[in-house]
Amino acid sequence: MLSFSTEDFLVALETYNLAIWPIQVFTYFLIALALFVLFKPSNYSVKIVLAVLSMFWLFNGIVFCFIFWSPSHLFGYIFGILCVIQGFLFLYSIKVSDMTIGSPDKTYTLIGLLFVFYAIIGYQIIGYFLGHIYPKFFPAGLVPCPTTIFTFGIFLIIHNKTPLQYYIIPLIISLGGFLAAYNGIYEDIGLIIAGVLGTILIIGRNAQFKRKDIKTT
Repeated sequence: MLSFSTEDFLVALETYNLAIWPIQVFTYFLIALALFVLFKPSNYSVKIVLAVLSMFWLFNGIVFCFIFWSPSHLFGYIFGILCVIQGFLFLYSIKVSDMTIGSPDKTYTLIGLLFVFYAIIGYQIIGYFLGHIYPKFFPAGLVPCPTTIFTFGIFLIIHNKTPLQYYIIPLIISLGGFLAAYNGIYEDIGLIIAGVLGTILIIGRNAQFKRKDIKTT
């Protein structure tokens, strides 16, 4: 059964947030670290960011989706599998070094930062007015929806080619925001925007890099 019960989901979310406290605080430290190393790049910046993203997605899949959400809904298994795959993809990217930091682009940086701040602040502010208050709130890095928005923001800030395999799952999850928004989780309107707009921008940027590569060969 693929119907979506907002109340059941919020109950699972409440149980989850209470069980993992104070990991939420540590997660925001990791977010700050990822942003710091992106804007103060070194040889290890991308590896640090990818390691943070990998931890977030694996924790989302294994802990939130499989342990806390899946007992009450099939979506927990589906999203859990997607999140775990995404987490291992980021681990793979660390090994093969196929994501790097490129030359800054003000437009992409601004949109990326807007996504990031929406994930860590805006999502929670809107949730507050909708009654999604701790422990029934959506911490970035620990729940799939704001984590997806944050991930798209990071992709845009990196300023370089983003291979398809790294953004296809975030796009799928962002499209799932239609169902959540329809059922009253209106914060996920931002998830839909981040997924669709982020994907369009990434594809356009990848095409620019491809044209440059062709010209140099």
